[in-house]
Amino acid sequence: MLRIYLTGEVQVENGNRLLREAKLGGPQGRFVFARLVTERKRAVTQGELAEALWPESLPASWTLALSAIVSRLRSGLATVGLPRTRIIGNAFGCYQFTPPGETWVDVEAALAGVDAAEGALIAGKPQAGYGPSLIATTILRRPFLPGQDGPWVDERRSLLQASLVRALDSRAEALAANNEIVLAVAHAREAVRLEPYRESGYRRLMRMLAATGDRAEAVRAYQQCRELLEKELGVAPSAETESLYREIAG
Repeated sequence: MLRIYLTGEVQVENGNRLLREAKLGGPQGRFVFARLVTERKRAVTQGELAEALWPESLPASWTLALSAIVSRLRSGLATVGLPRTRIIGNAFGCYQFTPPGETWVDVEAALAGVDAAEGALIAGKPQAGYGPSLIATTILRRPFLPGQDGPWVDERRSLLQASLVRALDSRAEALAANNEIVLAVAHAREAVRLEPYRESGYRRLMRMLAATGDRAEAVRAYQQCRELLEKELGVAPSAETESLYREIAG
């Protein structure tokens, strides 16, 4: 199976052969590869790819520049046994990444893990989400194309961060169900740090802190939530959050 890693260091693993990021042709090659892998179910026009790669202004000879980037990518991919002439197709002014067989992509595995873990929670079986949430949080904590900027990269990062928060929520619940409450609290705190205006994250943290017997810290989490909402948004916590606070505070 072909394995592709788009988070952290971009890599391609084909059997026992590994293509490291340094062989992808620099940041531009890395970007084009990530975009084509992500969009591999369709052909991407040269214009669309160029505008994503050079969002501020296209080079004068951008078609030649893009062709050179793709050529270097093909050469790099060929070193791990992928067919140079077919791995990135080029027809009718479009490019398409066409792997020869089954392909695993880390980001896709992470998003599938989030869905599976949330499904386990909905089914009332949080422990069934233990493995999927571990896979998702491990992958989604890695940076996506660090040092690269632009609308497409920003959009993907936003999606991945939102997915990480969902994964952390599910991971916290799975850990709590497995009686790993200290780790559950740590994951709940991380979710709050990433999404500080989301009340459900504070409620989860409050519940888990209370489960450890640390009611004082659970109350502090509530106070942090209330103060932030009042200061930044001019609103009070919801009735659900207030009810949980009263239950914990006694």
